[in-house]
Formats: sequence, structure tokens, C-alpha cells
Amino acid sequence: MHVLGIYGRGAHEDTLEQVVDRAVDVLSQAGRVGVIRYDATIADGTAIHEAGTVGGDVTYELGADGDWTATGTGLSVQGALDQLALDCDYALVIGVSDLRYPSVVIGTDSTETADAGGPVLAAIDGAIDLTDDLIDDLEATEPYHTLESLVARVKRSPQAARSGAIATFTGRVRAKDSDDDARTEYLEFEKYDGVADERMKTIETELEARAGVLEVELAHRTGVIKDGEDIVFVVVLAGHREEAFRAVEDGINRLKDEVPLFKKEVTVDDEFWVHDRP
Repeated sequence: MHVLGIYGRGAHEDTLEQVVDRAVDVLSQAGRVGVIRYDATIADGTAIHEAGTVGGDVTYELGADGDWTATGTGLSVQGALDQLALDCDYALVIGVSDLRYPSVVIGTDSTETADAGGPVLAAIDGAIDLTDDLIDDLEATEPYHTLESLVARVKRSPQAARSGAIATFTGRVRAKDSDDDARTEYLEFEKYDGVADERMKTIETELEARAGVLEVELAHRTGVIKDGEDIVFVVVLAGHREEAFRAVEDGINRLKDEVPLFKKEVTVDDEFWVHDRP
């Protein structure tokens, strides 16, 4: 699933809604669209944007047209995204300016978008100007995956009827190896653009060529990933558990050995690129 934020700086509410409607129209040409709305006037006064917190009670609705909407309070933006990722291709987050995801900014010029947490795909000041290129621009950014969404994806495989096993691996940010270690605050990953994705696709294809292995999904996040957050997933759909377990182990080992990813570790005492350490 790809995530797009839409928010305004002094924009009229009607303009914001027109942009949202246009974005839904464009993205729905390529897949299912979920919408999450944030309203600062109903926040509970806590740290609003810490981990995307929204605060209060929440209501999920599934519209007659099959699109998700998440309204109300008491749910984090990430929690809502986790739900949408199970069966949506795109998610729009309305009203949050500092998402780590790509965004469209309304009612401002591009010089005033420094508070955006991710890349700004369009800065709109006046006329609605979202074209079909929005799909390509968004598809070029890093998708949003969870372990659950990847498992749901392989379960929808045309070969799922032949499967008796799904095996998974999740790698996460470890705070420390021992009590004496300086605590890791976050890791930051950069990838060799194009090459890393191509290499992961090659690994998936080669693992899927094995007897009994039906489908493989590899996903690795980039950017800042905090202590306790998930980094990497391997999901294997297979006929039997033996093939599934072997493919998962080989998948994560090959990803770590063959995919060009660069890791910076930031602890309470220091920061360093891991590949520069002897």
C-alpha cells in the first residue's frame, strides 16, 4: 500500500475536499483507496503528532462503494494505516502535516513545506492540479507494509489452494545486546536506489523457483526506524512447512548479504554508519 498525506496551510475547507476527491478519483483508477481524516479540533490535548497519535474514541466504517473511512478519535494514524494495509492499495491521510510519507500541500508555495516529514509530490496554491501522474509519482515512493498485510497478500495468491504453510520472519530495532550497552535510539537505513529493489525481486523470484515454494514477499523499510519498530519482513507461502522454513531463512540471509542497504545506528552516546565500523 502507498500512503499519501494531504493537508492545507490556510486553505479553504472546500478546496481541501476538492483535492481529496480528485486524489481519490485518480488513485482509484489503479486500486482500492482508503481515507483517514485527522481533525485537530477534536484532539485530546496530548502530543498530537507523536507516533501520529489522534486520541479519544474511533469508528471504522466500510462504505457502500467498498472504500475504507476511519473517523473519530482514539486511534493512531499508524494504527489506522495498519488496518487499511490489509486490503487497500492506497491510503490518504488528511490533515497531518508531518507524516513521514509523501504529501500534497494546499494553500502554500513549495518554499513553505519544510514541516513535511516526507517528500512533497505537489504544492497547490489555487487551482486543483492533480493529474494521472500522481499514480506514477506515488508508486515511485516506498510502500507501507506490515507483516499482516504481506501475509494477507500471499493468502490471495492464485496458488493459495496448494499451500499448507505460511512462514514469516520479522526483524526489528534492538535497543541493546546486553545491559552494559548504550541504548540504541534509532537506526537509519538508506538503499541504493533501483539496485536494492531489483535485487530483492531477484531473490524472491529465485526462491519461488524452488519446489514447493509458491510465493515470497521481501520488504525492508528505509529512513529512520525507532527502537522497537519493525525493519524487515520475509513471508513465504509454501506447500509444506519444511520448504517454508528453509525459504524464510535463506531469504533473510540473502537479503542481508546481497541487497545494498546502508545502516546508521544512533545510540544515547554516539552515532555511526555500521559499514564504517571495523
